[in-house]
Amino acid sequence: MDLFDLADNSAKSAPLAERMRPKTLSEFIGQKHLLHNGSLLMRAIQADKLGSCIFFGPPGTGKTTLAGIIAGSTKSEFVKLNAVSSGVAEAKKVIEEAHERLRLYNKRTYLLLDECHRWNKAQSDCVLSAIETGSIIFIGSTTENPFVSMTRAIVSRCRVFELKPLDADDIIGGLKRAVTAPNGLGEFCVEVEDEAYRHFAWSANGDLRNAYNALELAVMTTAPSDGGKIIIDKSVAQESTQHRLLSIDDSMYYDMLSAFCKSLRGCDPDAALYWAFRLIEAGCDPLLMFRRMLAHASEDIGMADSSALITVTSALTAYEHIGPPEGYLSLAHAIIKVATAPKSNSVYLAKAAAQSAVKHHADDEVPDYLRDRTFKTPNDSGEEYIYPHDTPQYITQQYLPKSLRGERFYVPQDNPNEQKISAFLDALRKNKK
Repeated sequence: MDLFDLADNSAKSAPLAERMRPKTLSEFIGQKHLLHNGSLLMRAIQADKLGSCIFFGPPGTGKTTLAGIIAGSTKSEFVKLNAVSSGVAEAKKVIEEAHERLRLYNKRTYLLLDECHRWNKAQSDCVLSAIETGSIIFIGSTTENPFVSMTRAIVSRCRVFELKPLDADDIIGGLKRAVTAPNGLGEFCVEVEDEAYRHFAWSANGDLRNAYNALELAVMTTAPSDGGKIIIDKSVAQESTQHRLLSIDDSMYYDMLSAFCKSLRGCDPDAALYWAFRLIEAGCDPLLMFRRMLAHASEDIGMADSSALITVTSALTAYEHIGPPEGYLSLAHAIIKVATAPKSNSVYLAKAAAQSAVKHHADDEVPDYLRDRTFKTPNDSGEEYIYPHDTPQYITQQYLPKSLRGERFYVPQDNPNEQKISAFLDALRKNKK
């Protein structure tokens, strides 16, 4: 066996997704919003004039593949680093070599940095001057939103291209090509039913790599029929995928959490349930939703229905005792309660008003009649504290400091429960000293 045989065996043993990785723009799947005839990115790649840029999007959408196509089409030097395993020293070496290459041979250098969001500010700063002087052309690849996860200085010097999850037709097209391609599954006699293709595409959720992995697992674990054909039907496809894959980055995570919170506030139990269980399916801890609902129960419902806080607290206790999947019933119970409860932010506004008064008013002394009377003070006014239970009404004396006399932090809102509270307080204040 010679070196060529070893190389051939190595290529054959690579995962299907790697073997099917496109080498040219004509083979590239999806991202038609970026790679259509006459588009900026298409023209820049074809003319070998692509400047520094960042490709970001979910896994399996073609970021690294697109960078590889650029590497294959450019007449420039192409160097690839991974931000997880590479640091400042490696980047500086690439930059020094690129500078010399440009000075001596007038040849540009592309630096592809995979997982570029993993670099901290110090690491990112080492390539800034090289990007500005043109010593290197930077191409970043990341699953995270660069406007959130990367240093602003790097992002401002790059054109950002967002890659979208692939649609079902794109994924099915890629799978059909893999079934017949010599470098794919062409050596096997494989027949994939239409329903199986549709299930692979649905379960991949826009990630072509996951669809390839599921198809390869299905083919490799299915025995041929009597005629020697490997038949992949929907049941085989379902066994190979188990459940739909949901991939979310930090930005999408916060977006979905925001959608969950706004759905609760907006009285939409259906949307709140959807976003909660989508977060859970993506791997988020259900306790996250409980913590948010505990806040919402006071912030957005408050005095309009104080039982919401009790319901959420009880549901949290139930979930902690029984866990999933039965505990999801308690979670859903709490979500529906919070979403459908009457809304009032009077508690939130009262808290904010009280905090503002504490920060912006004088540090008035506690009135004499409210102080601890265990010890007499020299300047005691002699005014007696009125014990509320000895009078027919409550709030018959001033409890706030003198500088805040008459201030209202809590203002009941226009809902049945708080209107009762408002009437109660109004009646008491008529008798206030």
